[in-house]
Amino acid sequence: MEPLTFKIILVLSLFLLALTVAAYSTWAERKVAAIMQDRVGPNRTGPLGILQPLADGGKFFFKEDFTPANAEKFLFIIGPSLVMFISLITGAVIPWGKTLNIGGTSFDLQVANIDIGVLYLVGMVSIGVYGIMLGGWASNNKFSLIGAIRASSQMISYELAMGLAIISIIMMAGSLDLKLIVEQQTHGKIWGIIPEVSGLNWNIFYQPLAFLIFFVAALAECNRAPFDLAECENELVNGYHTEYSSMKLGLYMFGEYVNMFISNALIVVLFFGGYNYPGIDWVTQHWGENAAGILSVVSFLAKSFFGIFVFMWIRWTLPRFRYDQLMHLGWKKLLPLALVNLLATGAVILAFEHFTR
Repeated sequence: MEPLTFKIILVLSLFLLALTVAAYSTWAERKVAAIMQDRVGPNRTGPLGILQPLADGGKFFFKEDFTPANAEKFLFIIGPSLVMFISLITGAVIPWGKTLNIGGTSFDLQVANIDIGVLYLVGMVSIGVYGIMLGGWASNNKFSLIGAIRASSQMISYELAMGLAIISIIMMAGSLDLKLIVEQQTHGKIWGIIPEVSGLNWNIFYQPLAFLIFFVAALAECNRAPFDLAECENELVNGYHTEYSSMKLGLYMFGEYVNMFISNALIVVLFFGGYNYPGIDWVTQHWGENAAGILSVVSFLAKSFFGIFVFMWIRWTLPRFRYDQLMHLGWKKLLPLALVNLLATGAVILAFEHFTR
């Protein structure tokens, strides 16, 4: 198989995977909420309501596509399109699995293996806020504009702490390459003490505070409860997408769930070993490269899906913050903690290098 052909197949597979995960996250969200509230949840469309996302998608497609008379029509369309586009292309640099051997050639399960993958992801996440801001402003609705401003302020505030948490991982890895960050979590004794198990040298053991900061910031970046101030129904009707209907509203909602999926995939890459799993070297030696590659994809997706479940669990457990509490947490708690963690990481690395000379 030609490398270009494999890349095209991989791109289409990731596109379908992202859309499928986004669609069935809506079903899973309702089921998780139903279980936590002692209800049944979706149960009419297919067994256990499994076809509910198809019914929702059909409703979005066939609903009237309404555009307010005083809206900036071009930007009104661009807003949700930009959110969905940015959500999808962020997955291009994530290593989803080890390698597959096809026709004697090994292929990386990564669309673009660039040496500044972390910088690419942070840049794309920063651009995503423009889709929300454009949609809120172009709607010519005061509630939509307030929601968009809230979302912009929230993302800018929490991106700082998130970026500093990522820098601590970069300092340990010595690279911005996501593939290299994952590979460095394959071998090594945890804390230099616990006996080595291949595929289990995860960064979460070395950077628990960075993980906590990144996780909270990811909740805020995805506008997930308890940080969903941008779409606070009892204050803003429905937030920045109040005036949207049909598939434009669907793009905003799908974009939010794709963002949640990609955010958890990035958490897995940075802190939970990526596609690594205990005994990955043993599987490669005894079962072959393809078996190890397939299991690595399953491992990666299992970790990501568990993260999505935790996001949903938090939504139906914690109450929404007030906006002043949201800003207070971001600027006065997470940012100082991230700075302290960064300084501590640098000190430990320098001390380790000094004593190992």
